[in-house]
Amino acid sequence: MTDAAPPSHPPPGPTIRVLLADDQALLRGSLRVLVDAEPGFLTTAEAATGAQAVQLARQEPPDVVLMDIRMPDMDGIEATRQICGSPQTADVRVLILTMFDLDDYVYAALRAGASGFLLKDTPPGELLAALRVIAAGEALLAPAVTRRLIAEFARRPEPSQRLGRALNGVTAREREVLTLIARGLSNTEIAERLYLGVATVKTHVSHLLTKLDARDRAQLVIVAYESSLVEAARPWPPDSPHSRPT
Repeated sequence: MTDAAPPSHPPPGPTIRVLLADDQALLRGSLRVLVDAEPGFLTTAEAATGAQAVQLARQEPPDVVLMDIRMPDMDGIEATRQICGSPQTADVRVLILTMFDLDDYVYAALRAGASGFLLKDTPPGELLAALRVIAAGEALLAPAVTRRLIAEFARRPEPSQRLGRALNGVTAREREVLTLIARGLSNTEIAERLYLGVATVKTHVSHLLTKLDARDRAQLVIVAYESSLVEAARPWPPDSPHSRPT
């Protein structure tokens, strides 16, 4: 008898626990099949309303909540706010599902503590990749998405309400990095603009997250605009230099 053939895939890492929150049973079922079929993933529960999502997240905290915005009883924004704002579920990440990439609720969802958002027609592989990104503590806010948020800020006739978090203690260099984050630049692009190493930029980002009590990069974008560090009405041309080498 010969030895069994080795597995075609490496053993999965720690299981990523996912809570599905959507008022459409068919969509929840499809998402559950997708998530549970992927090695290293497990659906912990399904919620049909925002209130159920909050309750289930407290009973058995998942790593990520895949959250619909429009649900009965309590919408996804309020559910996100309660989950992200409670010490009991402070480590739970929320990934918003939306029908439209310019949904008026996206901005409010990010302010509520969401770590990013996806369109409901996202290909399955990209959705699973997004769950991995969010579970790892990163923000799913690509530069193109950030630029759409900038457009949202720009079209608002009234000044954005401040978060109440001053930029005290943030160094001049960190302000430069924060400004470029808010303009939609990646760490690599920021490093090129400021003539820094990517590792140095990552260190600045880490310091900003700590100093501004921000959950992730998405929250840094919000802080930059609501502290008036960046003005949406005055976009920075993407091909213009932002800083001189030091």
